[in-house]
Amino acid sequence: MTVSSEYHNLCDDLAAEHASLDSVLAPLSEAEWSLLTPAEGWTVRDSILHLALTDAAAALAASDPAGFEAYRAQRRQGGGDAFADSRGMPAAQLLDLWRTNRRQLLDCLRQLAPSQRITWFGPPMSAMSHATARLMETWAHGQDVVDALGVERADTRRLKHIAHLGVRTRGYSYGQHDLTPPATGARVELAAPDSAETWTWGEANSPDRVRGPAGDFCRVVVRRRHLDATQLAYEGPHAREWLLIAQAYAGAPGSGRTPDG
Repeated sequence: MTVSSEYHNLCDDLAAEHASLDSVLAPLSEAEWSLLTPAEGWTVRDSILHLALTDAAAALAASDPAGFEAYRAQRRQGGGDAFADSRGMPAAQLLDLWRTNRRQLLDCLRQLAPSQRITWFGPPMSAMSHATARLMETWAHGQDVVDALGVERADTRRLKHIAHLGVRTRGYSYGQHDLTPPATGARVELAAPDSAETWTWGEANSPDRVRGPAGDFCRVVVRRRHLDATQLAYEGPHAREWLLIAQAYAGAPGSGRTPDG
C-alpha cells in the first residue's frame, strides 16, 4: 500500500470515527448532554464542545498556516476563551457545530499530501500525524462519553492508528513527567479487534514487552483506563513504568483513571 493510499484510508477512518460517536450522541436528551464524564469537571457537552473547537483549529492549521499562527499567538496571550463562552450552548446547536467543523477538517486534510508539515500547539507534524491525532482525540473523548452514559462500544480496526501513536509517543510520555526515557526499545504485541491478527511494534528481542488486547492498550495510552484495570501483560525493567505514564496526546497528562474506574 502506498503512503498516499494509507493517508486516504486514514481520512476515511477519521470520518468513520466521527460517525460512530455521532450515532451515540444523536439520540441523547438535553439532560444526558449534561451528565458528568470521568474527566474531572467535564460533561458530555464539554467533551463535544472541545472536539468541535479543536477540529476547527485543526482545519485552520491545515488550510491557513498564517491564520493559525495568529490564532495560536492570541491563545497564548490569553485572548478570548471560546470554550468557556460556549459551554451553555444547546445540545442540538453544539452537535451541528461539531458536524460542520469536522466536515471542514476532513475537507482540508484530503487536499494535503501525507507528508505536508502542519504547525500545531506542540511541535509541527505531518498531515498523516495530524489526522491520526484527530482520530485519537475523537476516540478518547468518545470513551469519556460512553463511560458517562454507561454504555459499551465495540472496538474496531481503527484502533491501530491510536496504538501506533501510543507506541511512538513512549519517549514523549517520559518527557511529560520530567523523566529520562529508557535507552532501550519496547516490543508491543496487540490482539486486533474482530480478527486473529496480531499488531506488532519494536524489535522481538527488546527487553520491555507489552501484550494484550488492542483496545486495552489504546485506553491506557489515552489515559482512559488504569493499567491495572486491563488485561495487558508486560515484562521488562521499564514496561510497567511506561504504561503508567503513557500519553499519546499533547498537553498536560491529567490525573488519569484509578484501578477501580
